[in-house]
Amino acid sequence: MSIGPKQALFAEFAAVARAMGHPHRLEILEHLAQGERSVDALAGKTGLSVGNASQHLQQLRRAGLVGARRNGKFVLYGLADDTVLRLFAMLRQVAERNVAAVDRIVRGYFADRDAMEPVSRPELLERCRTGLVTVLDVRPADEFERGHLPGAVNIQIADLAVRLAEFDSAREIVAYCRGAYCVLSFEAVATLRAAGLTAHRLEDGFPEWKAAGLEVNVGPAP
Repeated sequence: MSIGPKQALFAEFAAVARAMGHPHRLEILEHLAQGERSVDALAGKTGLSVGNASQHLQQLRRAGLVGARRNGKFVLYGLADDTVLRLFAMLRQVAERNVAAVDRIVRGYFADRDAMEPVSRPELLERCRTGLVTVLDVRPADEFERGHLPGAVNIQIADLAVRLAEFDSAREIVAYCRGAYCVLSFEAVATLRAAGLTAHRLEDGFPEWKAAGLEVNVGPAP
């Protein structure tokens, strides 16, 4: 029995959904949203074996979610385009609104910490125009080099407590990391506030900033 074009399309859409239907693949997508990675680097970031990470990457490639290019001896993987970020964000929003278990986790872990009053992207842009805000990127240095918010300083969470003296107490600090569920920015704001500094977190992270078409800088911290 032949199938019509609509059914054929639905089958392909279902293949994309299946490719995203694994927690390790979603974690891989989150890391690739920070910039291109080799399979070895992804394995190190996720705690997977190289073979396992490679299998997940092939599933994501077949579904058109991830692309690859050769760079010398290495193959680098990256998101196919920014629509993958938007698909990831929509998945998160649907789950937050309609899945009770997701709602419990978000409320139990993240909402209790969100007295930190997250700052939206438009709000951060406006505050940056005043020149009275320090933008703090708490991701690892290699992720920062692949792309970061303009003017951001990069201090990893493990180093933050010993570098508090570098902050101007008269300036507000807005911290960000990998995305809406990345705990690094929550931890950074808690550390900064405990030191008496005025700090908030960006409501999401670097990938969402980039996907919104906002300015991004590339390269190491000065």
